[in-house]
Amino acid sequence: MPKMKTNSGAKKRFKRTGTGRIKRMKAFTSHILTKKSPKRKRDLRDSTLVSKVDQKRMERLLAS
Repeated sequence: MPKMKTNSGAKKRFKRTGTGRIKRMKAFTSHILTKKSPKRKRDLRDSTLVSKVDQKRMERLLAS
């Protein structure tokens, strides 16, 4: 059976943490920013972890 390929889109969007969780950036930051409050935009800048229910799916995409 051939090796599994890493999903190129996922490779660019996700990074692994030291403990093995997967880190991602938050959505809704690219346009239509005028109606969003400064506090909301500031909060969207931070990265966050992929939720536990999606962890397995992301690992499959990142399997190399």
